[in-house]
This record gives sequence, C-alpha cells and structure tokens, in this order.
Amino acid sequence: MSELADKITDTLLVEQRDFLLPEALPLDCGRELKGVNIRYETVGTLNAERSNAVLITHALSGDAHVCGRHAPEDRKPGWWDAMIGPGKYIDTDKYFVICSNIIGGCSGSTGPRSIDPDTGKPYNLNFPVITVRDMVRAQRALVDHLGIKKLLAVVGGSMGGMQVLEWAISYPDSLDCAIPIATAGQFSPQNIAFDWVAREAIKADPAFRNGDYSADDPPSRGLGAARMLAHITYLSEETMSRKFGRNLQNKESYDYDFNYDFAVESYLEHQGKRFVERFDADSYFYITRATDYFDLSSHADGDLVQTFAQAKAAFLVVSFSSDWLFPTWQSKRLVEAMLRNRLTVSFCEIQSSYGHDAFLLEVDTLGRMIRDFLRHRQEGFRHV
Repeated sequence: MSELADKITDTLLVEQRDFLLPEALPLDCGRELKGVNIRYETVGTLNAERSNAVLITHALSGDAHVCGRHAPEDRKPGWWDAMIGPGKYIDTDKYFVICSNIIGGCSGSTGPRSIDPDTGKPYNLNFPVITVRDMVRAQRALVDHLGIKKLLAVVGGSMGGMQVLEWAISYPDSLDCAIPIATAGQFSPQNIAFDWVAREAIKADPAFRNGDYSADDPPSRGLGAARMLAHITYLSEETMSRKFGRNLQNKESYDYDFNYDFAVESYLEHQGKRFVERFDADSYFYITRATDYFDLSSHADGDLVQTFAQAKAAFLVVSFSSDWLFPTWQSKRLVEAMLRNRLTVSFCEIQSSYGHDAFLLEVDTLGRMIRDFLRHRQEGFRHV
C-alpha cells in the first residue's frame, strides 16, 4: 500500500464523460467505425498554457476510472488511485490527468457489444478487428477535442505501455515525454499462445454462441477460465509460493475429487468469478487480438531502431525483476533502440517479487520515479 495513500483522507469525486467522434474512425484493418463514443474521465485543472496534461493509458482489463470515486459511497476507487490524486505521485493539484476507456472495451467506449448503426443490432463478432494503433488514434481524437496540442506525458503499464510507445511513434510532436511500464515493443510468441488458449476456453463454453450471447446468459465459465489463465501470468512463482504454498483451502486433507483442494485453486476461481461480473467476453476477444498484433517495429518494416528514429519524446522505461510476462530484456531492447537514436532515456528495473502486477503494487518505488521524472520534464516544458 502506498505511503501517500494513507495521508489522503478527502474523497476525490470524478465524473464519467463521453465524447462522440464527429467523423468515422479509420482502422488498420481497412474498415472504419461510425458513431464512435469514447468514455473518459479527467482530474485536475488544465492550466492556461495547456502544458500540464498527462494521459494515462490502461491495461487489458482496465477502464477510464483511474482514480477517485464516482460517489462518496463507492466502496472501490479507480484502478490506480494509490498513484494519482491530490498530493499523490501524479499530483492532480499540478497535472490535468486524462484517462479514457479504449475502443473495443466494455466500459463505455464503443466496442463489440455496442449497437452497429448500420444494422441497429449489437456488433458482437461483426465488430472490426482493432489494433493498439487504432486505440491510440481514438485517444488522439479525444485529446484534440479537449484542445490540447501537446501532452506533457503519456503514462501506462502492460497494454497501456504499448499505447504509450504507439503515441511516441505515431504522434511524435504530440507529447513531451513517454513512460512505458512493464511492457514490450512486440507481443511475444508465448503471450500470443496464452491469448489463443484463453479465447479457445471462451469458445468452448456453449453459452458463447459464436459471440451472440445474451447479457443474461454470458459465457461465464469460459471467460472465467480465460481470466484464471491470464491471472497466473500476472503473478510470480515467488508470490504464489509465499501467498499460497501448497496450503489447503478450509480443510485438513484432500477430498480426492476434482473440486478445489488448494488455496491457490480457490483464489483463481474467485478471480475468475469477479472478472465475469465486470467484463465482456467479446471485448476480451478483440483486446487480446490487438495485443497479439502489436509490433512497434512494423512502423519501419521490422526495424525497431529505425522505428524510434521517428520519436522525439523523452522516455522513462521501467521493468520489474520478477515479471515473466514482459521480462526486463524486452525493456532493454527498447532502451537500446532509443539510445541508438540519441533520444533522452532513463531506465530502471525495479526489484520486486510481485511479477507483472508489480506495476500496480509497487506504488511507492514506481511513484517516486514517475513524480521526479514528470517534475523535471514539466520544468523544461514550461520554457519550450
């Protein structure tokens, strides 16, 4: 838990907002999306120079609700509340923070369960396949709508880090600095394999009905199994051993059946059930496919060094020692390509036992790094 979080006692209330793109959004697949809605939230005040805007990009299962609460009685704050808010590491007394739900998501932005304006019915699997670049293209439209010509920073972890990298290459003049955390320049074959198995688990659920399921009868077992598989990749062996070991769950001996005996099995089942309550199976298909397709070097015919020749931002690249989903060598590959282009780069591998989830849990170590980097960049940004 963050040291700073305990010091903040006032409830930060935030409002959900929607932006309807005035024109159809062109997509990498060759199709276009009409009537695109972007669900977003902002915290803080945009200064007169419009030079203090920080865009936060979320990971696979995240949303626009990055900090604060929608109402005083809300039990759960935004997903990075320990990091962002008044007086916190990304201080909303200093910065104007923006976070939007990605297109293809299921938390307010246009996605596969949205209504297709051409048919009047939900898209389901007729929704066009999207890419990380498409997500960023939609975010750029939102930033333009907010009247911001240049962001101070784009910050995100995991799939959010992919979006950060895409911003730096696709819109090099639109941001001063980029902070990609626990991410990589392309999705690895191992991660593509995990996504394939997860989608196959969803497909195998009879309730999936090729994506045409009803809200009252979603493919809960398949989506839950997909989440359990993914959740394993977010943890480290050290964390699982320390937290669960081979401990039994509320029993003293094996039941000699195929229900859960072990605490780790019970934990994963709980995670699967919670995920089904808040996420959509069709969105899971589209978002995981977008990460599968992510390869930043495609901007330069597979040459990562040449790709970063297009970048102008200063970078803070962060990895975590126990993250086997996006191991440190992948971050170092990014850093090497940046340095080959003489970009301004800071890099740190944070020692942590939390695995990939460390970008959400190592709040103080990561937060101090981000706070100091942003402070330094803002001082220079004011004088541009």
